[in-house]
Amino acid sequence: MKLENSITHENINQNLLKVNYAVRGPILDRAEQIERELAKGVSKPFERVIRANIGDCHALGQQPFTFIRQVMALVSCPTLLTSEEFPEDVKDKAREILDDCTSGSVGAYSPSLGLRCVRRRAAEYLAARDGVPAAADDVWLGAGASDLVKSVLSLFAGQVDGKPSAVMVPVPQYPLFSGTLAELGVHMAPYYLDEENHWAVCIQELERSWNAASKEHAVRALVIINPGNPTGQVLSRENIEKIIKFAHERRLLIMADEVYQENIISKPFHSFKKVTHELGAPYCDMELSSFVTASKGWAAECGARAAFVELRLPRAARAALLRVRALQQCPAVPGQAVLHCVVRAHPVRSSPTVLCARRCGPPRSGEPSHAQFAAELRSVRAVLRARAAAAHRVFSSLPGYCCNVIDGSMFAFPRVELPARAQRAARRAGLQPDELYCLRLLEDTGICVVPGSGFGQRPGTFHFRTTILHPPHEFRYMLRAIAAFHHSFLEQYRG
Repeated sequence: MKLENSITHENINQNLLKVNYAVRGPILDRAEQIERELAKGVSKPFERVIRANIGDCHALGQQPFTFIRQVMALVSCPTLLTSEEFPEDVKDKAREILDDCTSGSVGAYSPSLGLRCVRRRAAEYLAARDGVPAAADDVWLGAGASDLVKSVLSLFAGQVDGKPSAVMVPVPQYPLFSGTLAELGVHMAPYYLDEENHWAVCIQELERSWNAASKEHAVRALVIINPGNPTGQVLSRENIEKIIKFAHERRLLIMADEVYQENIISKPFHSFKKVTHELGAPYCDMELSSFVTASKGWAAECGARAAFVELRLPRAARAALLRVRALQQCPAVPGQAVLHCVVRAHPVRSSPTVLCARRCGPPRSGEPSHAQFAAELRSVRAVLRARAAAAHRVFSSLPGYCCNVIDGSMFAFPRVELPARAQRAARRAGLQPDELYCLRLLEDTGICVVPGSGFGQRPGTFHFRTTILHPPHEFRYMLRAIAAFHHSFLEQYRG
């Protein structure tokens, strides 16, 4: 007699079946299959697959920062502290971290919220950035921003006055938010960014979204991604002020995903905390959570899985969240060491907080490691500026393409007009039109990008997201190959 499974499609947690994460979705599955085919000698019109689906800078060729890796080596193997191969500022950083570790080992658990020295340095970083006091007790460390975002969103998995909760999320959005809300059983209330106005947040659109969701749900929070992912915009100070006033009027927690702030190319960055403070009462006392990570920015240490959130929450919410965080023991301590190296002073203010914050983060002027660090930082930023300009130039020149200027992050998100015949062919194949486009791009060129439908987009528009940090020769090939493919695709489906 055949035993029946205890877990079936029908009795599994149905929320899990609603989770989608296009960044690692069907297009990537096919890319991995093609890689296996190439390894077996199957003939293709290209030599290898180029993964442009995820913002993993080191995987795309960016070299690790020497200072960070030296500190990681010393905290992992403290006997190296006596070696003359490592500069003294690296040793000082490693000693500070190890002194805060139980028994001086990164192999021991840290407190649930992270090492006190890292949280203190992160608070100094925030104070220097914003010119606003920050407390280590408000800084909680996590295994990447994704981990912390999920924890904060879990606060809303319930009902209010008999209504299920909802969270407002931008469209396009990073699918961490839609996927996590689906897993938690919390309704996502989408609001569309204004593509024609450089992906700004339109207050009238926020009102529309809130009114529509409020008919059946209790709207609890507002997610803002700034700089944008996948869109790459940086919100203006005026836009941020309007968003804050909207959230205050509607009693919404602002969840500010600010992980790409160190990837901004030219525009000024205004954190939501800074603007709420400068607006004064009653906005300076608003509930707020803002996220910073070591996975993005100049360090791009994705595999370290290290981030922090600054929380301004009522005491009851903090206590509940602390109990949940304790279940996970602590974030990986070696990742916390990376974060200690990343948080750094913003030397734009002349307040005492800046003098304090100069102790944290990467090497400062005059220290042994500074010259090499500064050279590596200049190189990373030059690459970002050059790739962003090249991507915008090429995508703006192709027929049927439209691409906003890339202010920050490490992606381009061009809009593509697809012929009606291509749209009909996609529907016959059970695909979204942009899925068909991206799948054909992969099959013809080996370039793996993510369809815009995986991030959300206005009905009737089609996009894709591509990373822009590949090595020069590979990036030039990508742009040429996409252009050639697009002309061929239009020719096939014209008429």
